[in-house]
Amino acid sequence: MTYKIFTLGCKVNEYESEVMADLLENHGFIKSENPHVCIVNTCTVTNTADSKSRKLIRKIRKDFPNAILLVAGCMIQNKKDDLDIDADIIIGNKHKTEIVNYIKDFQKEKIKVIESMENASFEKMQLNNFNLTRAYIKIQDGCDNYCSYCIIPYVRGHVRCKKKDDVLSEANALVKNGHKEIVLTGIHTGNYHDGNYGLDKLLIDLSKIEGLKRIRISSIEITELNDKVIDAIKNNNVIVNHMHVPLQSGSDSILKSMNRKYDKKYFINKIEKIRKVKEDISFTTDVIVGFPGETEEMFLETIDTIKKIGFTKLHVFPYSDRNGTKASFMTNKISGTIKKERVKKLLEISKQLEIDYMKNHIDKKLVFIPEVYEEGYLIGHTSNFILIKCKGDKNLLNTEVVVVGKKCEYPYLISETINNKCTV
Repeated sequence: MTYKIFTLGCKVNEYESEVMADLLENHGFIKSENPHVCIVNTCTVTNTADSKSRKLIRKIRKDFPNAILLVAGCMIQNKKDDLDIDADIIIGNKHKTEIVNYIKDFQKEKIKVIESMENASFEKMQLNNFNLTRAYIKIQDGCDNYCSYCIIPYVRGHVRCKKKDDVLSEANALVKNGHKEIVLTGIHTGNYHDGNYGLDKLLIDLSKIEGLKRIRISSIEITELNDKVIDAIKNNNVIVNHMHVPLQSGSDSILKSMNRKYDKKYFINKIEKIRKVKEDISFTTDVIVGFPGETEEMFLETIDTIKKIGFTKLHVFPYSDRNGTKASFMTNKISGTIKKERVKKLLEISKQLEIDYMKNHIDKKLVFIPEVYEEGYLIGHTSNFILIKCKGDKNLLNTEVVVVGKKCEYPYLISETINNKCTV
């Protein structure tokens, strides 16, 4: 049989979709644009995500009317009691590793298995995709932070983690098969633990794997960057010079309403502490605009905080009510027009921050790992996540290439090799 997977949402969803693809291919399924089986891995982080998931499901049913349609993920888990989708198999956020059995068991009668995430255990997954430069390892699932705007703890369940031996085994297999960079991902990645074995020890052990050039954390809360983690990244050349640390707001009043676990002073001081031990590190972040009660003054305060911290890129989201969260019951909601204006303003700031950071690296020696080859150009990221575009040979894909930054052509830093010598 043939299959095709459609993924919406975060890096965890992307990882889980790759795992499902591995499982299918290990059982003889073949990836195809004319599939017998379609899988949609949904997202529910915002109303827009819900809408995109539903539209995609309808489109797939229309485009592939004879295919078995399996729908999974956060939107299903969130809407389990109010589903109005036309799908053959519905499984929510549990049992994604059992999709082959569900597909084989399907005999015209629809299957629906959506279990509570309240006491969910970690669903063991291992990725065996050896086709990409950058490989993801899901080390953790669930969240216990309960930020007032967020539905994810309800659809992903409590924090649970992959066993350290399983993480190290998966990482060794990925490196053995050619991957140079590993990205650690999860819903609340910084909360990783296996007994007394925490993220700091995992980072140290992973950095000892021969042949592994980079370790990247997909996202981490500022409160999880404790002294042990900072010591682990200090002078560690394998851990990249880039971190994605969600700010969400630069206003202390809004941070308190969001039930975030820090204020802006704490955030700024921690960033400064990390910069002292990790030279030229770049920080990217998430920001929510238009949270209930966010005044123009509070929004300007957020802009001021962003500039003080010196992020290199912003991921900006307009606030979206998620039914059942504390924020959904708050008054003083912000109009859609104001939210759009604020999103636009922050995106303009983000672009300028990226350009300024790239310009600071013109005439500097850089090392990047090409991930894509297009029309004679190698494209990939540096350790500090600058997107490099450089003329070069296709054979240099997935190797370390030394270049000098020459000019900024957003979103790329156009670069050249040094004396025609490309690799480290």
